[in-house]
Amino acid sequence: MSHIVRIQTEVRDGAAVFAACRRRQLAEPVAGKHLLFSGEVEGLAVRLRDWTYPAVCQLETGEVQYDNFGGRWGEQRELDQFMQAYAVEKARIEARKRGHTVTEQSLADGSIKLTVQIGGAA
Repeated sequence: MSHIVRIQTEVRDGAAVFAACRRRQLAEPVAGKHLLFSGEVEGLAVRLRDWTYPAVCQLETGEVQYDNFGGRWGEQRELDQFMQAYAVEKARIEARKRGHTVTEQSLADGSIKLTVQIGGAA
């Protein structure tokens, strides 16, 4: 049986943040206090390509705080691609915890199709 799922992503899993950074070939995220233009925030900072300030993941709340000044300090597409990578990696982690196999297909529109085989070896 097949199902279509749409996911609204909250960033709460540090391991998936690290995996998303590896997937996007970004530097490892750094935990601590980080400076954004609007002030200091605490969390797991991700350095996106060509962004002036990091995107800071606050795992306790699931929020990501960032300041890209409407695209002047970093393209929104970079954050969107990181969030997509996070969602894929989080889904993979959860499926594998349950002993399922995950296959991935990149689609022409830039989206990613994951297929989870129930009960398969990962």
